[in-house]
Amino acid sequence: MKILWLKTELLHPVDKGGKIRTYQMLKELKKEHEITYLTLDDGCAAPDACDLAAEYCNELITIPHRVSAKFSGRFYSELAANLLSRLPYFIEKYRSQAMRQEIEKVLAENSHDILICDFLHPAINLPDDINIPTLLFQHNVEAMIWKRHYEVSDNSAKRVYLRSQWERARRFERQACRRFDVVVAVSKEDAEVFRSEYGLDRVFEIGTGVDTEYFSPINGDRTVKPNIVFTGSMDWLPNSDAVKWFIKEIFPRIKTEVPEATFTVVGRDPFPDLIELAKRDPSITVTGRVDDVRPYMRDAAVFVVPIRIGGGTRLKIFEAMAMGLPVVSTTIGAEGLPVNDGKELLLRDPVNSFGEAVISLLRNRDKVEALSGRGLRTVRNEFAWSTIAKQFAEIANVSVIANENQMTAPPLVDDTFGRSVHSA
Repeated sequence: MKILWLKTELLHPVDKGGKIRTYQMLKELKKEHEITYLTLDDGCAAPDACDLAAEYCNELITIPHRVSAKFSGRFYSELAANLLSRLPYFIEKYRSQAMRQEIEKVLAENSHDILICDFLHPAINLPDDINIPTLLFQHNVEAMIWKRHYEVSDNSAKRVYLRSQWERARRFERQACRRFDVVVAVSKEDAEVFRSEYGLDRVFEIGTGVDTEYFSPINGDRTVKPNIVFTGSMDWLPNSDAVKWFIKEIFPRIKTEVPEATFTVVGRDPFPDLIELAKRDPSITVTGRVDDVRPYMRDAAVFVVPIRIGGGTRLKIFEAMAMGLPVVSTTIGAEGLPVNDGKELLLRDPVNSFGEAVISLLRNRDKVEALSGRGLRTVRNEFAWSTIAKQFAEIANVSVIANENQMTAPPLVDDTFGRSVHSA
């Protein structure tokens, strides 16, 4: 197949879950298919990101696009302006007439077999007329993330804003999903939401993979230091919420039983309030962006995923398992992964139960060895990226064959104003 792949960012540095999944998938797909990678470029990628794109695509097309830095004056101005929009801000900020025109230009060449939209965000720039089959690769149910933000917020003004974003996200996501011939989800749970909430028929799910050569168990004895670690992009709100919740509600309880316990947060662009929390407690370390998360994981006794909001699946859990780390997660944190409480990891939701699970692993080496050993065997045997990419390619290929003689979907229309969102 010749694939036109739409994205809103270059992939290097490959430093967050969505990038990792896309990068690993495309590297495998490129072995047998031809990839045109068409993306926005906000100038924040690695200096050699365009050169390194050859690892995952045959042709790279970039469109310059400015995305305002969080907490900047321009960012807050855009948030204020978005109050008058029918679109959620996380979609509105990626609107690009230049990207839409470039997609139209590529489609006019009539040389691609399928258009794949990676994440919901590029869908805002889709042309009204698409002459090839289309597939939306949904790493999350985006509206669900905003719904959970709203549900856990304890600030009344913030709840009003989050509810508005949730309602706009749900409307846009439902409408956008229905434009595509096929939607691919990363878990059965997400796929069921797309069917039941959005009325979609052609929804498929694929698994989550892990690079078991890169993420491998430590050599020698496991650390005896009671260090707890979390990894993830800290500019993603579900991760930031998870870490702050853990620090405020769970970590103090752990320290009453294990006073020497420490907590390390590894991930790019932490919000200022998280940095302030770490400054108040010397047992908490916030690293910011690192080139390699593995040394921090090797220095950990327990890996935690205290996520309360979010969707999709957490690559970090499989990565921790591949390194032989015991994992404690909330149910939402492990949502969509084929793992079992007490077998590959521990699933705990109440504050007390989560803390007690972490304490039990810090104190019981035999329990750690049994739990981490089962997790390691599971990811090694069942979740290689080559297997996941093959599943994805089969879905795309079937879509091409099934849609060869079908008409394209109707244009994406704003429900409120009854017009194409591109005409604004």
